[in-house]
Amino acid sequence: MRARPNRVVSLLVTSVILTGLMVPGAAAQPEGGEPATGPEAGAPAVVDLAEIPVEPPVQPARPAPRELFGADCDIEINGSQVTAYCHNGYPETDLVRLHVECDRWWDLDGDGAAVAVGPAGRTALTSRCWKEVRSAWVSHQRP
Repeated sequence: MRARPNRVVSLLVTSVILTGLMVPGAAAQPEGGEPATGPEAGAPAVVDLAEIPVEPPVQPARPAPRELFGADCDIEINGSQVTAYCHNGYPETDLVRLHVECDRWWDLDGDGAAVAVGPAGRTALTSRCWKEVRSAWVSHQRP
């Protein structure tokens, strides 16, 4: 059986090999003492300690969290009929209003009356056009 080299010899050989890999440019210096030019020539890193701040920079103030308000509304368009189902999951009353834009130029657009939806309240808003509906949306307002 062959004897295994001890740990000290293995560490010494490994460090010599790694040192040789980390300094490949030392043997590639050109004759005449002038530094090499081109992408292979690396400038030494210079750090001016006076430019490093003593304290970390001041962090900007975080923006205030958005206030939670507004009922969650789902809109269903079925032909010329529009229905909006709203649920208010917040502790403040929300005034919701259904707006309907009709597709035909002669068909009147509709803006419904504001309906108060209290905390944990639900409501259904309906409106219609004579013909096709182009778009529908719900607006929210504080009382």
